[in-house]
Amino acid sequence: MLTLFQIFKDATLFFSRATPNLATVIPAMDHIDKVLATCSDSPDQFWPAIRAALAIRKKASNKYYNKTDHSEVYRIAMVLPPRRKLEYFKKHG
Repeated sequence: MLTLFQIFKDATLFFSRATPNLATVIPAMDHIDKVLATCSDSPDQFWPAIRAALAIRKKASNKYYNKTDHSEVYRIAMVLPPRRKLEYFKKHG
């Protein structure tokens, strides 16, 4: 498993690119959410303060992630491109 540092470094580099789009960002956000959930539930791997901070970060991320349900742009992006849309919904459908 990657370290938290590596996950956040990779996410920062990914989201800083000139070309991220919703079809690639949503799966990346899902991956980060999964890592945060796993790490915040790992008492033997992280101190309680770190796990609490991760849980708070996950809650904040979910607040904004849930707003995609109300976004027309998100809905349009999930229609395009078909290859990525099908990939995503097969995994998360």
